[in-house]
Amino acid sequence: MFPKEGSMDNAHEQEDRLHRTRILVGDDGIDRLCQARVAVIGLGGVGGYAVEALARAGIGTLLLVDSDKVEPTNLNRQLLALTATIGHYKTKAAKERVASIHAGTEVITRCICLDESNIDDLGLTREWHVIDAIDDLSAKAALLRYLYDHQISCVASMGAGQRLDPLRIKVADISRSHGCPLARRLRQRLRALGIVKGIPCVFSDEVPLRGAAADAPTRDQPIGTISYLPALFGMMAAATIINTILHGDT
Repeated sequence: MFPKEGSMDNAHEQEDRLHRTRILVGDDGIDRLCQARVAVIGLGGVGGYAVEALARAGIGTLLLVDSDKVEPTNLNRQLLALTATIGHYKTKAAKERVASIHAGTEVITRCICLDESNIDDLGLTREWHVIDAIDDLSAKAALLRYLYDHQISCVASMGAGQRLDPLRIKVADISRSHGCPLARRLRQRLRALGIVKGIPCVFSDEVPLRGAAADAPTRDQPIGTISYLPALFGMMAAATIINTILHGDT
């Protein structure tokens, strides 16, 4: 499905693929990245690009969670969506893509629709970092509550649809998010659970082009998207986690 890497010596390949990263972050940084465990929950337009950045940065273990298959409507914005992957589970497409970047990366997949009843089954502990790229509000709130309660490092993606301006994307604590209808509804849910801050998020303060309802997709009224906005959200989320790994205590 994806191009396979050449048959170079494993040790040389490992050094070569991370050589430019090593120049930037040093041996200690490479060790931190290679030993890190990162979960990406949701492998759509945001999550797919986050996985790409994490894999290329040298993250040692990835847990990839999604229940959906690739559809033709995903082709305008999702990295995992190719004509060759339509109809395939996104977890399968993601695992194969990561293997084509580096076969030595440990990839764990869970083809499930995450909700409050099965979050604990993922086995997430404080050793993990998590990117929340879920678009379902209830599942999003349940996941973030779990991560907050268990003190697991995370970053959450807010709404990337119905927007065009890449310069309006920001990273801040959920309590400081603004201009995003999804973030507002999420803050309300979390506040009811006793959580008002302590969750980093990627959001845009650009007013959605169709107003407040634009971040609430339904099967009858899906939201509009452009190729680059979800990708930038995913890259910003991955960058947040990578920098936490490089500069944090884990």
